[in-house]
Amino acid sequence: MKAALYRGSDKPIAIEEIEIDAPEGSEVLVDVTACGVCHSDLHVMARMPQTPVPMVFGHEAAGVVRAVGKDVTSVAAGDHVIVAFRGACGKCFYCVKGMRNLCTESDLPDRQATGPRPRLRKEGAPVMQGVMVAGWAHQVLLPETSMVKVRKDAPLDKVSLIGCGVMTGVGAAIHTAKVEPGSDVAVIGCGGVGLNVIQGAKLAGAHRIIAVDLLPNKLEMAREFGATHCVAAGEGDPVAKVKEISPYLDYAFEVIGLPVTVQQAFAMIRPGGMAVVIGVGTGHIAEIPLGDFLQEKRLVGSIYGSGQVHVDIPRLVDLYMEGKIMLDQLVSQVRPLNEVNQAIKALKAGEVARTLLSMAL
Repeated sequence: MKAALYRGSDKPIAIEEIEIDAPEGSEVLVDVTACGVCHSDLHVMARMPQTPVPMVFGHEAAGVVRAVGKDVTSVAAGDHVIVAFRGACGKCFYCVKGMRNLCTESDLPDRQATGPRPRLRKEGAPVMQGVMVAGWAHQVLLPETSMVKVRKDAPLDKVSLIGCGVMTGVGAAIHTAKVEPGSDVAVIGCGGVGLNVIQGAKLAGAHRIIAVDLLPNKLEMAREFGATHCVAAGEGDPVAKVKEISPYLDYAFEVIGLPVTVQQAFAMIRPGGMAVVIGVGTGHIAEIPLGDFLQEKRLVGSIYGSGQVHVDIPRLVDLYMEGKIMLDQLVSQVRPLNEVNQAIKALKAGEVARTLLSMAL
C-alpha cells in the first residue's frame, strides 16, 4: 500500500509502497478515507528530528473496515469507523475507573518498529507507526479497541477530525472543565483544537467566550465558531485585556503548549477558577505564585478531552449531523496524500485550521 514515509527533518516526506500485515486476533484492517494533519504530528516530529527507522504519521483517521481478526466482535467488514488514537486495554486501573484516556496497558506500543510485533514494513524492515496510528496511508491496522463504529450516513472525511481535534477540544470543555451554563471562558490558541474548545464551551452554555491569538485569521475563525470577544495577543497584555472583558473569568484553556501561555491562563482566572492545559509542549512552568493556590485557583491538564471514545465519538457524530457542532468549517484544505509536505507547511505557517489528506484524490 502507499504511505507517507518520514525519514527525518532534513528530508521531505515521500510517498512509498510499504507492506502491512493481515489482521490477527483482535486486530482490524481499515481502508482509510481521509486523515487530518494535526499539530500533534508536528510536535512528535520536532521531538525526534532524526529517526533510526522510517515512520508514518497521521492519527485523525476514518475509513471503512476491510477485514478483521478472528477475535473481533464489535466491528465487521464494511463498517464505517473513526480511529481513536489512544487505544485502551479495558482492564488496567484507569480503564476500570472509567478513565480510558489514561490507559497504561494498551498494546499499541507493541506494534511499533521497536516493539515485539511491528505491523508495518518497508522491504522487510520495520516501519514505525507515528502517534500510534500511521494514518497518512491507504490502510491502517490497529486493535479493535481503537475502532469506533459510526453511522454510515455521516461523511467519513469530515468526521475523521472527531478522532483527535474535536474530541480533545470539545471534551476539554465538557468533561475536563465541566463548563457551567452562564460562565465566562477564555481560549488561548485558536487552531483546530482551540476552535473546538470554543464550540464545546458554546455547547455547554457559556456566557462570554474570549478567543486569544496572535493571528487575525484565527480570531476571525474563532468568531465563526462561537467566540463572543477576541483579543489580539500581540497587541498589549492579553491577561489585562481578558480581565477587562471578564473580571471574574471562570475558565481559561491553554491550547498552545508554552510555559508563558500556561502562566497567562492561570493569571486570567478568578479565585476559584480553573485553568486547563491542553497544548502539547516542553519546558517547565516557573512563574506561578504559590499564594494563588490559596485562592483555590486550579491548574489541571487534559488529554483526549477526558472522554470515553466509544460513547463520546458517536455522540459527536450525531451532534454534527444535527447541525449542533461545526466540522465543515474546520477543513481549510483537502489535498491528496502526495501533497502532505504542502499541508504541513500550511499548518506551520498558521494558514489553516485543518487540512484533510484524502486517499481518493
